[in-house]
Amino acid sequence: MSLSVVEAKLEAESKAFQQLQKDLTKAIESRQRLDSQQQENEQVRKEFDLLKSDANIYKLIGPVMVKQEKSEASSNVKNRLDLIASEIKRVEGQLNDLTEKSEKKKSQIAQLQMEYQQLRSAQQ
Repeated sequence: MSLSVVEAKLEAESKAFQQLQKDLTKAIESRQRLDSQQQENEQVRKEFDLLKSDANIYKLIGPVMVKQEKSEASSNVKNRLDLIASEIKRVEGQLNDLTEKSEKKKSQIAQLQMEYQQLRSAQQ
């Protein structure tokens, strides 16, 4: 392979690696957001457990507070927690996939850098 071909491949692989890093950062941010939402909803669930069955619960819908049954509110929180848990699983899979791809890309870049150095040495 010629020096210019290796150089072009190295540049392309570096750009692909940078994109993978951006995607990885986005996935990490998404995972952190989901953790935060999960903690908030867990706290709400714990608070509901402390309430008496006849306690008044209100839900903010737009600018209006609407009365809601405790069972309905608890069910909504449980469903939200289930949804968040499944989304966390999905994002975890995405993180694992991106990390694996990133490691492969890193080794490809290292290999290309070695080839590049060898070709440069041979030309001098």
